[in-house]
Amino acid sequence: MKILLTRRLHDFAIKELKKKYDVEIYTGNIPMPKKLLMSKIKDKDGIICYPYDSIDADVINAGTKLKAISAYSVGYDHIDIKTAMSKGIPVGHTPEVLTRATADMTMALMLSLFRRIPECDKLIRNDKWNTIFGPYEFLGTDLYQKTLGIFGMGRIGKAVAKRATGFEMKIIYHSRTRLSIKEEKKIGVKYVSLDNLFRTSDVVSIHSPYTPQTHEIVNLKLLKKMKKTSFLINTARGKIINEKDLAIALKRKIIAGAGLDVFQREPINSKHPIVKMNNVVLTPHSGSATVETRKKMAEIAIKNLILSLSGRKPIYQVKL
Repeated sequence: MKILLTRRLHDFAIKELKKKYDVEIYTGNIPMPKKLLMSKIKDKDGIICYPYDSIDADVINAGTKLKAISAYSVGYDHIDIKTAMSKGIPVGHTPEVLTRATADMTMALMLSLFRRIPECDKLIRNDKWNTIFGPYEFLGTDLYQKTLGIFGMGRIGKAVAKRATGFEMKIIYHSRTRLSIKEEKKIGVKYVSLDNLFRTSDVVSIHSPYTPQTHEIVNLKLLKKMKKTSFLINTARGKIINEKDLAIALKRKIIAGAGLDVFQREPINSKHPIVKMNNVVLTPHSGSATVETRKKMAEIAIKNLILSLSGRKPIYQVKL
């Protein structure tokens, strides 16, 4: 069988795949151009793709021999699941393993904003720390006992809630599916409406999947409901936020700041207005970027592919 990797994986993963398959690895500019992808997938039995690869109906239909799709990601909004399912092609992904790393990144962004860590770092590096600060200079904000609003209470949302309890934060949430009363009590969270979440939280953290219903759901109308002292964190998907509206909200100081690991277009353009703002902390979609997590993701991605190509169910299969 022949498989396509849209980008190089870990050496151990490629070695394992080459034991079983004829492996082709794309090494050009990322992402692979659609026409090239459609051409390369024609004779392939399987593909391992990344979040920035658009595996749409055209690509899937071009893969006349395609039997398995494996995503090196927890998200699968870049894949036309309906088309894949209609052709009997299983789609695997890598949830759970990146939960801890992404939750840690969320807390890191939160602390960076509340304590103004990037600004402090920049101050010293630019040789502008010229005097010992008094009681009113360079003040941050305590995380302690603040209200955290979690939009999307899935695996990562729950992991963030668990970490936030260490700061004795009050945790409220809004999610597509409400948790049971028993689970809410166990985690220590309270369900509220989306409006109430944005209106009462000191920091809103987004962990919702990207769907047509959540496309740019965080817009200026919703942002205007937030406190002027509140912050917005996004480690989910960039398209959940209307970035133009967020830039307006930050510029007009409608909200205090934002921490973003994901963007509507990646890589984000260095000329984007958000990039130039001091009240924003930016990371390059690196929420899962730990040695341990990325290795485990590779292990699961290849296992999903191998299982699917042998006619068995992948470890983690996408379901509608």
